[in-house]
Amino acid sequence: MPPTQAPAAPLPTAQRLIDSWWRRQSLARQDRFATLAPLLSVLLFLAAIISAFWYLRNEETERESESVKRDTEITQQQIGLHLIQNQEHLIRMARELVPQATSTDAFDQQARAFVRDRPEVTHLTWLDAQRQIKATHWGMLYEASSGADQPQPTLPVAGQGSAAEAAFRAARESRAPVYSHAFPGSTGAAVFQLYIPLSDHNAFAGALVAEYSIESLVRHFVPSDVAQRHMISVLDENKHLLAATITAMPGQASRRSPLFSDAPLTPVLNGLRLRGQGWRTSIGLVNNTLFWMVVALSILTVWMLLGSWRHMRRRSQIQGALVAETNFRRAMENSMPTGMRAMDLEGHITYVNAAFCQMTGFASQEMVGILPPYPYWPPDRIEENSRLLQQELQGRSPSGGIEVKVMRKDGTLFDARMYVSPLIDPRGQQTGWMTSVTNITEAKRIRDQLSASHERFTTVLEGLDASVSVLSVQQGELLFANRSYRLWFGGDAGGHQLMAGSAVGATAAAGSTDHLDEVDGLSGLPTQDLTEAGTHPREVYVEALQKWFDVRSRYLQWTDGRLAQMLIATDITARLRAEEQAAAQAEKAQVTSRLVTMGEMASSVAHELNQPLTAITNYCNGMVSRVQAATIQQDDLIAALQKTARQAERAGQIIHRIRAFVKRSEPQRQPAQARQIVEDAVDLAGIELRRRHVAIHTYVAQRLPTILVDPILIEQVVLNLLKNAAEAIDSAQLPPARRHIELRVVPRHTAEEGGVIEFSVTDMGPGIKDEMIDRLYEAFFSTKPEGLGIGLSLCRSIVESHRGRMRAQNLYNGSQAVGCRFSFTLPVDSSARTEAAATSPEGETSTNS
Repeated sequence: MPPTQAPAAPLPTAQRLIDSWWRRQSLARQDRFATLAPLLSVLLFLAAIISAFWYLRNEETERESESVKRDTEITQQQIGLHLIQNQEHLIRMARELVPQATSTDAFDQQARAFVRDRPEVTHLTWLDAQRQIKATHWGMLYEASSGADQPQPTLPVAGQGSAAEAAFRAARESRAPVYSHAFPGSTGAAVFQLYIPLSDHNAFAGALVAEYSIESLVRHFVPSDVAQRHMISVLDENKHLLAATITAMPGQASRRSPLFSDAPLTPVLNGLRLRGQGWRTSIGLVNNTLFWMVVALSILTVWMLLGSWRHMRRRSQIQGALVAETNFRRAMENSMPTGMRAMDLEGHITYVNAAFCQMTGFASQEMVGILPPYPYWPPDRIEENSRLLQQELQGRSPSGGIEVKVMRKDGTLFDARMYVSPLIDPRGQQTGWMTSVTNITEAKRIRDQLSASHERFTTVLEGLDASVSVLSVQQGELLFANRSYRLWFGGDAGGHQLMAGSAVGATAAAGSTDHLDEVDGLSGLPTQDLTEAGTHPREVYVEALQKWFDVRSRYLQWTDGRLAQMLIATDITARLRAEEQAAAQAEKAQVTSRLVTMGEMASSVAHELNQPLTAITNYCNGMVSRVQAATIQQDDLIAALQKTARQAERAGQIIHRIRAFVKRSEPQRQPAQARQIVEDAVDLAGIELRRRHVAIHTYVAQRLPTILVDPILIEQVVLNLLKNAAEAIDSAQLPPARRHIELRVVPRHTAEEGGVIEFSVTDMGPGIKDEMIDRLYEAFFSTKPEGLGIGLSLCRSIVESHRGRMRAQNLYNGSQAVGCRFSFTLPVDSSARTEAAATSPEGETSTNS
């Protein structure tokens, strides 16, 4: 049969696909791929070389690790086999010592034979059960250095926690050979001991002690070929180096090997470990010369490819910039709102863009190549435009542009601004002029509107009754002043500085706590912080004008960017005078209210005064009768006169208290104690309360803070509330059980008012109707037929003038009103020192009629 034809290889198909994909790419992308492919190849080659070096290095590391482990195991077997042989020999010696009563000479011969062939044994010692040395034989290498027959530092001592003592006790308890932990020997070198227990008829008879030098073990029993290949060392349980085949230089720490293998020292098993250490024999990857030659050649190739790619990219960027510039110029010509006109040095128009044609209404064919006068010049401005054109051709056009009138093809005019710049060819020669034309009709209209708005705003400022001025902070220059300012202070900056508090002559308003600054403290702050800062109104008195001004200031940024201070000063002289008159009227009202209160209490006061006056009359008549009859002794006369004096003092106190209450005086706030105010008010109210058979219970908390008030006014409020409560109880004809009033003074702290003192007056009267509670504080409104309606209104005004609050509420038992409570609060004087209200114990007083 004819041989079958092999199927076509897929390579041509793949090749066609690759060729088709390559042709679909742009030239720039093909150049990029042609540059990046060699670069990628070089990078892959460098990665392969690094991977090969890395693989070989790992192979070497693994081989060296296996060799270290193998040599460590060989050394472990060699030393372990030798120690086992020594242990068996010592066990045989121990069996012969006690039962046969071996003498010390015989022991010395056996020990000498044992030590002679074993250089690692420092000494062989026979101990009894009490740890006493019966015989000792030192090795040949250690006898001279020991300096004594009895190696006390290395043998067990009862009661000590040494390694030798621990091994002795372990051998005694287990009756089996025990190896001690490593410890410094008599020469300072690390040693460990083997304890072979001695038995006499199953009783512990002592121990045979063989001491091994760890350094000698390493030196004599590590195979020479192993010591040549690797470093073998012995470590204790804390990984401290005890001995090694390689000794470090004095003062130089041993370098830790990257390759090591550990194995326990058998049959000792006391924490000692054999460690084999090895190092790589070949140089590292970083120190490999061949590797760095390959890296250097690869970097050089990459650098050359990157240079070629950068050059091609720069060419591509230049190509793209040229295309973008062409597209930009074309788009600028088609969509730019600014008209562009080019002309040569003789005045021929050589180019106009679409925006200029749209602006004037003429086509480019109608303007290109013509000389002046141009068709867009207005007929009445040809001479002016010709003069401007000559300036333009001579290069004397202003940099800020020229404002001209331009006529459209339909004859309408619009305002335009032209900017002229020279046209320079690639050789640096000027070939003409390029003019940009902007339609400013709308901008000019807006500017005119802004000017008109500014004029209206200025007119409003000029018509204000308040003074408005703006002062530059840095230069102290007056930037703006309205008519009122110029009328009061003239045209200089002195008036502004006077009211701003930066010059002598302005004083703060009476009672104000803000002091005028001699220096503007905000002048050094950033403009943004100053312009966002708030304003605080101040009252300033100008002596030269005899006027009070309400001054408000604010920092702002002036039109030229300078930081300025705007100040508005309003004349408030008339308002302050009106407030003074109102305050005087309020003071008269307060005095009138106190007089009215005393008038309403006149009968009670007369009754109160009648008692001491009657007593005085009786005492005087009695003394006259007894004096005439000569029946009175001197002591009785003195006692009667003293009683008469006390009654006169009582009447004088009542009159003095009333005079102090109704005396007209200026309102004066001063630190006061609430207890004293309450006591004075209760003394005055007691006259009325006793007449109406009403009892009062007073509670004043101890150690109340000081309050800053007018004591007479607050006493008037408390007295008015007590008198109203007594009248409500008396008018309701309540039984004696309900004829009492409670006056409480306690501290309070609320979120709205902070720390306050609350005065409350509670009665057991019929209460107040709900519809009348909201009208209690209205002027001339009263719930009493004969009332004037000014008492509670005045009380509330007094409390609010002291920054306090006054409240009224009914007390209910279910749905029935069983009393009423009036309360008001006064803020605590935080500046005054808090003192104890009274030193006497807290208590409650009661006064009955």
